[in-house]
Amino acid sequence: MKDERGLYYFPFPRNRRVKMYVRRVAEDIEFRLWNADEPALWDEHGWVPYAAVLAASKMYTGREFDPKTAYDQRLAEALLADDG
Repeated sequence: MKDERGLYYFPFPRNRRVKMYVRRVAEDIEFRLWNADEPALWDEHGWVPYAAVLAASKMYTGREFDPKTAYDQRLAEALLADDG
């Protein structure tokens, strides 16, 4: 999907108030979270390269937020490929 901020998907399909935006910079994919309930997050947090997501996922203990689930590289690749 695409809107004025760019290409996005819903990282938590049951919550349509949260969007994950994706873009390609050179050969890398970057992600940026937008939350309708916390719009300041968009300004406070910039684009996150996938390498940083992988590093964060190594600290994931299984009790909370799994970065690889929300920051889905395969889905991002598919969106970017479809957009041209």
